Amino acid sequence: MLLSVALASSWARRHTLLFIVLTIAFSVMLLLSVEKIREEVRDSFNRSVSGTDLIVGARGGELQLILYSIFHIGQASNNMSWTSFELIKNNKQVAWAEPISLGDSHKGFRVVGTSASFFEHYRTGLQKKLLFQQGKGFSDLFDTVVGADVARQLGYQVGSRITLSHGVGKTSFSEHDDRPFSVIGILQPTGTPVDQSVFVSSQAIEAIHDGWQAGSRIRGQQLSEGEIRKKILQPKELTAVLVGMKSKLGTFHLQRQINNYKAEPLQAVLPGVALQQLWQLIRVAENALLLVSACVVLAGFIGMLAVLLTSLGTRRKEMAILRSIGATPWHIISLLVFESTLVSLVGTITGMLLSFGLLMFAGPLFELHFGLFIQSAGLSLEDLPILLGVIFAGALTGLWPGYRAYQMTAADGLTVRY
Repeated sequence: MLLSVALASSWARRHTLLFIVLTIAFSVMLLLSVEKIREEVRDSFNRSVSGTDLIVGARGGELQLILYSIFHIGQASNNMSWTSFELIKNNKQVAWAEPISLGDSHKGFRVVGTSASFFEHYRTGLQKKLLFQQGKGFSDLFDTVVGADVARQLGYQVGSRITLSHGVGKTSFSEHDDRPFSVIGILQPTGTPVDQSVFVSSQAIEAIHDGWQAGSRIRGQQLSEGEIRKKILQPKELTAVLVGMKSKLGTFHLQRQINNYKAEPLQAVLPGVALQQLWQLIRVAENALLLVSACVVLAGFIGMLAVLLTSLGTRRKEMAILRSIGATPWHIISLLVFESTLVSLVGTITGMLLSFGLLMFAGPLFELHFGLFIQSAGLSLEDLPILLGVIFAGALTGLWPGYRAYQMTAADGLTVRY
């Protein structure tokens, strides 16, 4: 009976309650959307590298090493020698080792010098292999493979000709325009820094810097492309090394060996540990987004509470009639709680649908402008406690108006007030 009375009373005040429902709906939409984006950012962050057991670079900060080697942010304070890379690669415990050489760019995108086998060994997400959207990996000295974002934003196709720039700024006055590259492959989107990278061979890095010193060309020492191809382009140094182990048991042993290496100061870090440390530093922004969303929901419930309390003045006779036909204080309180729960439930369901539509519509925009993949716009198990909490909070909101209605006497309710 209380439910039917609550439905009838709510329908009679539907125009007023509609705005409360919309307020809660938009609050829930914002809360769910921010939570979904927060989860996707965290997942995208964690799936940036997978299957790599150690990252080796010049001794310094662990977070700095993971930033420039995986996320291509910043630069290394020092490089490591190619001799040390060869020793690591030939270690009997190592299954594979891929060189990473940084320092150049192409129209704001970082250039990564590596080997052709990089595309076979590097993994993202849950051991997901890099796949080619078009073309294949580089085989010629001046071949290049570009990430999905690079190809989309710059309109590249297989066969496009590009030149690299010295340095990592968006604008460079030192161009390697005498050594053009041909785009031989375009990678499928991964939602990781790979999408915003331009890959060339380590030998190509040596080739474009032949005849250069301190970031400038040496006049009279430029060689033709044919002469460059005849040279032995053995790199002397590199930025970092990605290492895959034959057995996980040998990871810590090799890490200790590298950290204690006497020939030059090196460090080896575990990617998973470094990623967790890095996430702890930037999760403040994540928590701030969640707090803002929660405050918006709270503001919606405060608005509902204000409307319910205000409406009690016009519902005195309704409450008095209910009391006069035998309604107990518990019935009055339950009626107001039912109404607030009903409004919260309708608002939550509406907010869920709005969030689903927003993420479906905005998903391609997030992918285009931020490289963020919204893999699923639907609800997850992590969302259920949030939704139940919102409905429960809505039910609690009706307690205070219910208590105020209980305090109204039948005589007071039947008295006409002006």
